[in-house]
Amino acid sequence: METSLKKDTKTPIMCLPSSNNPRIVVVGGGFAGLALVKELKNTNYQIVLIDKNNFHQFQPLLYQVATSGLEPDSIAFPFRKQASKYKNVSFKLAEVTQIDSQTNTIHTTNGSLTYNYLVLATGTTTNFFGLDTIKKNGLGLKSIRDSLNIRHVMLQNLEQAAITCNNEERKALTNFVIVGGGPAGIEMAGALAEFCNYILPKDYPEYPSSIMGIHIIEASGKLLASMSKKSSEKALEYLNDLNVKVLLNEVVVNYNNNVVTTKSGKAIHSKNLIWTAGVKGQFPQGIKKEFVKKGNRLSVNRFLKLEGYPNIFSIGDVAVVTTKNTPKGHPQVAQVAIQQGKYLAKNFKKIARNKPLNPFVYKDKGSLATIGRHRAVADLGSFKFTGYIAWLLWSFVHLMSISGFKNKLLVGINWTISYFNYEKSNRLIIRNYKKSKT
Repeated sequence: METSLKKDTKTPIMCLPSSNNPRIVVVGGGFAGLALVKELKNTNYQIVLIDKNNFHQFQPLLYQVATSGLEPDSIAFPFRKQASKYKNVSFKLAEVTQIDSQTNTIHTTNGSLTYNYLVLATGTTTNFFGLDTIKKNGLGLKSIRDSLNIRHVMLQNLEQAAITCNNEERKALTNFVIVGGGPAGIEMAGALAEFCNYILPKDYPEYPSSIMGIHIIEASGKLLASMSKKSSEKALEYLNDLNVKVLLNEVVVNYNNNVVTTKSGKAIHSKNLIWTAGVKGQFPQGIKKEFVKKGNRLSVNRFLKLEGYPNIFSIGDVAVVTTKNTPKGHPQVAQVAIQQGKYLAKNFKKIARNKPLNPFVYKDKGSLATIGRHRAVADLGSFKFTGYIAWLLWSFVHLMSISGFKNKLLVGINWTISYFNYEKSNRLIIRNYKKSKT
């Protein structure tokens, strides 16, 4: 076994198999980090993947876990199962807390480790924009744990609504407010609307399904701001058809005592607030503040190297490349992350051969969003699709993007069964959810 720090250090040392090859430490196993590791498999690098979870999660389908459409293990894939296929890859379960660029060392919750190259692919976390009452009382949608929290809150509140005789209380329990009209927000709204239409009448005959209210609050004047006007307008039409109440040009400023308040003074009584309105980068301490840009993203050059550091790179949602064509950086979507991971792997192979590097160029393959059964929008270059064709395209792309054959099979079977019988997974309350006080 190899040790990376001096034996007299007080910091525990993370042990790795002996290797004379340069070591690349990849922090974060999201789309970017996993794409990088896959492309560097069986190369003359020692790859160490570090993540605070022991699984990769397919974030585009978190909303289906949240609404009982899928079980969490259908969209999670163990890192060790992936790493076992590659002779030069090791996985370590830990959270990186500090980077010491002077000694090329990272410090984690489970020991320290040196590196020749460091890649930060740490992704993002929910950005509540300083709204403490929403952070305290609302729910984000950035992880499997978040989606399970939403599921348990939803089911707990629906059960409580079946018990209470207080109409105002029942209304608050069955009102759902989604803040943010991007893909995550409208997909969540569509899934909730289908739950209301197909599941509620069967599971909760105690009250009419019409009592369940679904609201989307969007600060800008359109849904799906990053997509075409046609897709935005069609998404709004679909949501209206599903009886989702859409409030545009409204900014949420408070959520207290089960009341969602907007800047214009609108108030919605709800015990279910789901926040999809923004994200911010997350990364370990040790990076100079001058290299951190808007949205807490790390500034990297066209080769994805972190500004000011000779051997630290950053990819995925936490990284921002600003050029004349992308003054605000690339969109924080899976396709960018995957392309950056694959690109950086090619560059590492060129570095090993002392070959010149090419700058990163993002190839936009289009955008997709679904709003329930047979309702979806797709922007593929100059081609715009809506309805059934877009829905089929969305389903195929997402199914093929899930890691692992078993997961693809599970999701495919689940979707097929749900398509014919309008059923969802078992609505089990495994644990009572209580919001953390911190």
